[in-house]
Amino acid sequence: MENVREEAPANTQHLDALEQKAAAPPPTDTKSAAIASPDQTSVPVERASISATEGPAAPPKSIDVNKTKPEDFEGEVCTTNELPLAETISKIGEYIVLDKDGRSRTFKSLYSGHNVARRVLVVFIRHFFCGNCQEYLRTLAESITPDALLGLPISTFIVVVGCGDPGLIDMYVEATNCPFPIYTDPTRSLFDELGMSKTLAMGTKPAYMKKSMWKSTLDSIGQGLRFVPRGLALKSGHQRQVGGEFLFEPFDLLTPLSTPRGERPMAMGSFQDPSSGRRDGGDDGPVEEKRVTWCHRMKTTRDHAEMPELMEVLGLDGHGEPIQDQKRWSKALASRKGMGLSMAPQMSKLSESK
Repeated sequence: MENVREEAPANTQHLDALEQKAAAPPPTDTKSAAIASPDQTSVPVERASISATEGPAAPPKSIDVNKTKPEDFEGEVCTTNELPLAETISKIGEYIVLDKDGRSRTFKSLYSGHNVARRVLVVFIRHFFCGNCQEYLRTLAESITPDALLGLPISTFIVVVGCGDPGLIDMYVEATNCPFPIYTDPTRSLFDELGMSKTLAMGTKPAYMKKSMWKSTLDSIGQGLRFVPRGLALKSGHQRQVGGEFLFEPFDLLTPLSTPRGERPMAMGSFQDPSSGRRDGGDDGPVEEKRVTWCHRMKTTRDHAEMPELMEVLGLDGHGEPIQDQKRWSKALASRKGMGLSMAPQMSKLSESK
């Protein structure tokens, strides 16, 4: 018991020393120290004195931990028009898209397989209520018709892929008068793999836009309200997702494989009944491999490739049914958004040799 009484004063003195040390202000030297950011990464900062009245120092402005606002939210997305790698095309070939009835098929079956055109332009659009994309498809339907594509020496077709519920495809066809088949990728996996990004920036008004922004917005709202009873008003697709255009062509224009096969009385772009279980359209035998030779990714919500450029890469003469505003059409004719070289020049030489 005596030993305990003798050690007590020493312990008391030790506690008093610790309290005095804790109450003392921290050193005010300016040597660099390291603090841990929220992601546990050490960030060098200047050590500053902290008084009892000021409270703890605020974190340095260079540490941005607010991830609720994506980097591409306020302006054009940072993207390129580089052609997708062969590995990417091979990977996404088995990804699933849905038709208007919700039936699935592989993405590859849209541009490769028996009874499929040898050249296929895949147009990726935004959500199904987007007035900008609807204007684009209306202009596309007027400028590049199925009959015009039938006049090309190599079979060529167009398909459209959205990102909303397949139950809205019929509405979209009605709103755009689109003569080409429309599918959807609600998971947006194809959009991600092909490098299409997200933004709400509108950008400059393109030549294909005929409606005013307000008219287009009101029409979109009206379309959404129509589908409230069916529970589809909020299922048109991701509001910030933007699309693009990708042209799939064979590796060799003169390959012995040619599709559509023979002279079968089937419409271009048509496929065998999905109930057959064959996702590529049916018939046995080798299938011609395709690659992307030209592509364009949107940087804003109304940045689709203009009609003159599509006509050029498809091998059309560029006249078609242009918009009435000749000034805007001429401006679109002089600009180019996509990257790559399609087989259009080779097709032109092929036509001349006949």
